[in-house]
Amino acid sequence: MKALHFGAGNIGRGLIGYLLNQTGYHICFVDADQHLIDQINEHNRYVIELLDGDRTQETIHPVSGLHTSAHNEIIDEIVEADFITTSVGVHNLPRIAPVLSQGLLKRKRLNKPTIDVMANENALNASSHLKEEIRKILSDEEAEELHLYVGFPNTAIDRLSLSEQRSEGNVALVEPYYEWVINRSELVNEELPRLADATYVDTLTPYIERKLFIVNMSHATTAYMAHLQGYPTIQRALKDERLKDFVRRTMQEAASYFTHTYEMEAEELTTFIENTIGRFQNENMNDDIQRVGRAPIRKLGPEERLVKPTVALSKMNLPFGHLTTAIAGAFLFNNQEDEESVALQVYIEENGIEQAITHFTQIKESTILSKIKETYLQLKQETTFKN
Repeated sequence: MKALHFGAGNIGRGLIGYLLNQTGYHICFVDADQHLIDQINEHNRYVIELLDGDRTQETIHPVSGLHTSAHNEIIDEIVEADFITTSVGVHNLPRIAPVLSQGLLKRKRLNKPTIDVMANENALNASSHLKEEIRKILSDEEAEELHLYVGFPNTAIDRLSLSEQRSEGNVALVEPYYEWVINRSELVNEELPRLADATYVDTLTPYIERKLFIVNMSHATTAYMAHLQGYPTIQRALKDERLKDFVRRTMQEAASYFTHTYEMEAEELTTFIENTIGRFQNENMNDDIQRVGRAPIRKLGPEERLVKPTVALSKMNLPFGHLTTAIAGAFLFNNQEDEESVALQVYIEENGIEQAITHFTQIKESTILSKIKETYLQLKQETTFKN
C-alpha cells in the first residue's frame, strides 16, 4: 500500500508517518525542505525518538521524499497512492490544492479506486477547508467529477512534538501519548484497512473541540502566563504551583462547556485534564515559551482556543474568569521574533487595548470585554512594576 503525505515536519514524521508505517504503508513525503527530503531519500528511512524515560528510538521505513517543486512526480504519486494525508499547517492548504486537484482529476480519469484525503492540521475541519480550496480551482464539471470519488474525512490529532538536528540528520522527538481521531462517516474508500491505533467516530466535533479548547487552550495559557513571569519553558513554568493551579482552573472552566454541550462525564474530563497537565510537565520535553505562545493574533480569533469557549460559557451563564485572564495574558505577549506578536503590540499602541480586544476577538458582550480590559491593565501594571 502507498500513502502520500504532504509535510515532513515533526507531526508528519512523528505521528502521521509513524501510524501509516504501523499500518503497512510505504510513505512518500512532500516537503519544501530539500535537505530533509535528501535525508529521507538517502536512507529510505528516518528515526523518531520517544521522550520517555528510556528515550526509545523507532525506525520508520520504507519511505521516500519529493520536493514541492517536483510537480509532475507529485502528480504521479497522487495517481498511484492508496491514501493521501497532510500536516502542512492550515494556512498552507491553499498552496497544495492546485497539484492535488490536478492529480485527483488525473487518477479519476484513469479509473483508479476512490481515495480519501485527510488534512491533519491544528484547526477545526481542516479536511473540509482543503476540499473547499480544491473546489475553488475546479470548474463546476470537474468538481462534480470528483464529488463522490474523493473523500475528505475530518480528523483530530494530538501529539506534542519537537525536532533536533543531529549528525545523522533531523530527528523528530515525540511524547509517548498520541491521538488520531477520524470521522468515519466521511470516508469514501472502505476497502483499506483501518489505520493502526487511530480512533474512528461518527461525530468528530466533540473530539476536535476537546483538543482545541482544553489541550491547545491550556498550552497557550501556560505560555502567556509564564511569559509574564519570565519562565523560559512550559516545564519550568509548571513547577510553579500557583501557575499550575491557575492553568488547571482554566481547563476546568473549559471542561464545563463539554459537560453541558455534549454531556461528557465530569470525572472523565477531570482525568483528561490531569493527564494533559502531566504531558506538559514531561521533563524530557523542552517546550520554549516563545515558540508555544507565537501567533497570538490567530490564537485570539473568534473561533479559536481562548475566545470561543469563553463566549460559549458566558452564554451558558457559567464561570469564565480564568479564561478572560488568559486572553488578557495573550494581549501582553511580546516576542520581537514573532511577526504576529509584533503586529499585535503595534496595534495596541496605536489604537488602545479596548479597540484591540474588539478587533481581534470580535467579542461583543460588554461583560467579557470589560473583564478582559480590566485584567489586562492589572497584569500590565504588575509586570511593569516587577520589571
